[in-house]
Amino acid sequence: MPQTALKPAAGPQTPPLPFASPAAVGLSPARLQRMHDALQREIDRGTTPGVVTLIARRGQIGWFEAQGRQAPGSGTAMARDSLFRIFSMTKPLVSIGIGQLLEDGQLLLTDPLEKFIPEFAAQQVGIEKDGRLELVPRVRSITIQDLLRHTSGITYEITGNGLVQQMYRKVRAFARNISNAEHARLIAELPLVCQPGTEWNYSRSTDILGRVIEVVAEQTLGTFLSQRILAPLQMTETAFSTAAANAGRLAQPFATDPWTGDKVALFDPLEIPAMESGGGGLVSTAMDYARFCQMLLNGGTLDGQSIIARKTLQFMAADHLAADVKVESMLIPAGHSFGLGFAVRTQQGLAPFAGSVGQFFWSGMAGTFFWIDPAEELFAVFLSQGPGQREYFRTLIRSLVYATLE
Repeated sequence: MPQTALKPAAGPQTPPLPFASPAAVGLSPARLQRMHDALQREIDRGTTPGVVTLIARRGQIGWFEAQGRQAPGSGTAMARDSLFRIFSMTKPLVSIGIGQLLEDGQLLLTDPLEKFIPEFAAQQVGIEKDGRLELVPRVRSITIQDLLRHTSGITYEITGNGLVQQMYRKVRAFARNISNAEHARLIAELPLVCQPGTEWNYSRSTDILGRVIEVVAEQTLGTFLSQRILAPLQMTETAFSTAAANAGRLAQPFATDPWTGDKVALFDPLEIPAMESGGGGLVSTAMDYARFCQMLLNGGTLDGQSIIARKTLQFMAADHLAADVKVESMLIPAGHSFGLGFAVRTQQGLAPFAGSVGQFFWSGMAGTFFWIDPAEELFAVFLSQGPGQREYFRTLIRSLVYATLE
């Protein structure tokens, strides 16, 4: 077992969380070795160039290891301070930001979206009939709660090939050269895929929440996140771009998917985007995100900094989908539901991997993943850059980590 797994990395600036030996926090050294071996087999098979795995329990890091290469064909080994595009692992930070505004009395979960972005007042619902799109009025407004739990009726261009999703692709809703305000107006001009509150559809809802934050806080999303979350948690390397000096620390994917042969294209973190995507724009490191996770596991605080109130966080990490909400997505596995910014486990069984009732989590499109397990006093962060392998690794890493618990 690599001894470096037990020693804090001398990262650029981010202060490390406390470290302990695996046994001291109830992690089996023998089974950690098996986890290391399993991940190394995947690297050797060419499933991914490299990975970073961090496991913390009872307030201390018991495992922190980088394996493989930082980029395909590179002589640079993956490092524990390598920088990753975390894509949708941005969403929990923005959701916590909305929770902060809720606690500040700046908004209510029942507030209609058009209260903050008037263009959404005229939005309609697109119903597909015989290959055509029929537009019908909304029954009710999208609420802030709808946006947090993805029941808004907004969608993603990447989640299907329906007529509305085709419209998203046509107008290039994914463009990074438009502002958050321009992006929100663009989405408001497109129809919804369903009536608000009736279906769970993974979507650009959190991008819209980013714009809501800008309107309410009267500052850019990046500034708000920095002042209210990143700086207090000393997440010094998490941002919507990174300096050119960090180019050699960027984890990169294979140019073509190793399973399908499809081209892989991820955004360039060295470019400063016009749009600060609340749904998927951040770059981060394992230790930076671990500080966010430890705050969540602690109930909203870290090192004397209170980020979110304990009861607000409990509320956000609870099940917020009513029984009549339609859910047809592999992103919400059996035995799970969705809260306000996080997926949540509701049953011990049914899921295709081990876990605990009450754990909450989310992931990123390029292969990043984290989860918080209050019952086991545990969190884990797994980072890779392989979009096509993300589902496989999400399942694999949970099975491997839970097998290490003593």
